[in-house]
Amino acid sequence: MHKLRRHALVSALSAITVATLLTTGCSATNSPSTADKAVATTAETPETGAAEEQLAVVSAPDGDATPTAVADANAVDQGKAKKSALKVASYDRKSGRAVISAPSSASDAEPSAPPSETASEDPGTESDATPDANSGASRDADTSQDSGTKPKAAVAVGDVIASAPAPGAPDGVLAKVTEVVETAADGGTTVETEPAELNSVLGESEADGTVPVDPSTMEVDPLVQGVKVSWAKTGDLTFGPEGAKLPLGSLRIDVGASVETAPGASASAAASVEGFVQLAPEVAFSYDGSGSGSGSSPGGAFLGLTGDWASQWSLKGRAAGSTNGKPIRIPFAELHADPVIQVGPVPIVVNLDLVCYFQVDADGRVTVDVEQDLKGDFKVGGNFTWAKGWQGVSESHMTGEPLKTTVTAAGDVKAAMGAEATIGLYGTVGVTADVAPYLRAEADASAEGSADGTGSGSGSWALYGGIDLTGTLNLQLSIFGTPIFQTKIPLGAVHEEWLLTKGEART
Repeated sequence: MHKLRRHALVSALSAITVATLLTTGCSATNSPSTADKAVATTAETPETGAAEEQLAVVSAPDGDATPTAVADANAVDQGKAKKSALKVASYDRKSGRAVISAPSSASDAEPSAPPSETASEDPGTESDATPDANSGASRDADTSQDSGTKPKAAVAVGDVIASAPAPGAPDGVLAKVTEVVETAADGGTTVETEPAELNSVLGESEADGTVPVDPSTMEVDPLVQGVKVSWAKTGDLTFGPEGAKLPLGSLRIDVGASVETAPGASASAAASVEGFVQLAPEVAFSYDGSGSGSGSSPGGAFLGLTGDWASQWSLKGRAAGSTNGKPIRIPFAELHADPVIQVGPVPIVVNLDLVCYFQVDADGRVTVDVEQDLKGDFKVGGNFTWAKGWQGVSESHMTGEPLKTTVTAAGDVKAAMGAEATIGLYGTVGVTADVAPYLRAEADASAEGSADGTGSGSGSWALYGGIDLTGTLNLQLSIFGTPIFQTKIPLGAVHEEWLLTKGEART
């Protein structure tokens, strides 16, 4: 009987409670703490299903601000980074020690809801209005300093930081906090870190896109005299040599250089190469965190370099024969860029290096004056799937046109004007590729004689265009969070050749 009465009492209280809630409602206005929590959740937690949405892959915004994203180790949606107002003040790549700074005041962070809107909800909760999630670290630090207590650390153990290039980190930062060493009065937090992987900030998201490399950001180091550099971008057009107008987004390098001449060749047969290479490089990036991979590894990934290619070059004279079967290679310019691509809120730093070169492979017998105009495109990179692991991708579609053809004497010569490229992320080398369009000339001759002293001779020659594409995938591609492979993987060689023109002569 006693139990029945207690049960009836509980039921009555429950009914009263429900009635009260129905009468007063559950609005955030009447519950400041609930409002704060609700707004904070909206600011920090992605919408339902956001993990499966496609993240945009675009160039990072221009300006002096350094993009940063942080994956909170204590967040419900771990492995999903959010844009942050925190900055990497300094970083030592060798030791992994970094200083993370928060904005000096909330005004330095991104603006939160206007005060008028906050006040209209509840005048009594002005000081507790939820600010933008990005300014949280700064707010905590200021509050702690006002109360005279030790400032709160900007980050915690387990947090993963992704940052664009910062002091001491020209290649950007992708690191996981392993220890909070100390927090200074100004809010700077000294931490120990270890390298992190992309899946720790991209989580189950998906992303796929191609981002052009701004040609004006390329650092060019000429290696021979006479190198001229031209580039063009939207709103800032530069003309190439002799008034040549470049397509927007293109970089052009003109060069002329002497090549070792074959012994015994006349002065008029001095060997030289001259021409230009013009390219519009683009970074191709994709990530699939929603695949069927085991653990936290992504189900798919791709990193590569693609773009349009145009070159025109000539080979004149009688080049010396190759030494021990090795062609003569003449690098004429080194190029470097660290473009930052924005994948959703995460800044990803791409490291791109190019070495442009001439290469001549000759037998020292043939004298030529040949020139080719070549245009097309290329794509090189590494593609990961759980079914096949990492595989190389190498594609090229190029066509050539002869502009000048003179071949004398019998022999063979091959001249390439190419680029050796490396592309990686956050200071690692992921893909190495050698794109080498070439021009090849061959000539043969035969003679017939008779007893009366008369004779005849005949010869034929041919001029070919072609492309050689080779490369490797390197171990550092595991930065995506994919299983580590133990040896370099060949990119997959491409060799294509086409006839430009040919001829015969008879005497």
